[in-house]
Amino acid sequence: MANSAAIGIFDSGIGGLSVAHAVRELLPHESLVYVADTGHAPYGEKTDDYIYQRMQLISLRLQQQGVKALVVACNTATTAAIAKLRAECALPVIGVEPGVKPAVLASKTGVVGILATPRTLQTPAFATLAQRFAGQACIELQPCPQLVHLIESLDFSGAQMQAVLKSYIAPLLEKGADTLVLGCTHYNFVADAIAAIAGPAVTIIRTEAAVAKQLQQRLLQAQLLADPGNSVSDIFYTSGNLELFRRQLQQLWPGADNPLPL
Repeated sequence: MANSAAIGIFDSGIGGLSVAHAVRELLPHESLVYVADTGHAPYGEKTDDYIYQRMQLISLRLQQQGVKALVVACNTATTAAIAKLRAECALPVIGVEPGVKPAVLASKTGVVGILATPRTLQTPAFATLAQRFAGQACIELQPCPQLVHLIESLDFSGAQMQAVLKSYIAPLLEKGADTLVLGCTHYNFVADAIAAIAGPAVTIIRTEAAVAKQLQQRLLQAQLLADPGNSVSDIFYTSGNLELFRRQLQQLWPGADNPLPL
């Protein structure tokens, strides 16, 4: 495997671009191949088996592109099936899980709110994660079924987004939560709006920087970090509408070349 090979990153849509930005910031010499599986989104409405089949197909396509590592930049996919993917893939596979541990450590009230897709909160993997810290804090769950659709439409601060966010955040604040976990990579794009609604006394926990750091460590261990002089390129694929993805990239990844069909 060449050090100059790209890193493969995939998500059900544009949420994983927030992780890709963190990777680009930490590892500026790495090339990226990004897949938005928008044609099969949202994963939050799919079964674990369906999500696993999509992960298998996308990881195969990325490996055919010659990537040196895979980043599953989707909380739902990570909690649903990343263990199976790791068992059959020889490459380093890095996932995303809600930042429950840092949230518990940051909380002063001992009440932590988790904002996530309904599917993520229903998985055994998330239940195991939450149970691990149940004795240290009260973990309050808030399913957010409407957020991914709004974010995919690039509504980050409109009236509908504000109303939906308030309806999800208010119950957690009423229960005494002083720390909110963004349990879906899509939510990173509305982190500022969430923080404004929650207020300055509430800590917002994001995980994209931690994922990038974990990727760096795995590449370092495998001696696969790109050299400083590496020629960098970014390629974007989608299984959904190309024109929509093009508009999304124009806003979220300025300068990106035209996306390609998966």
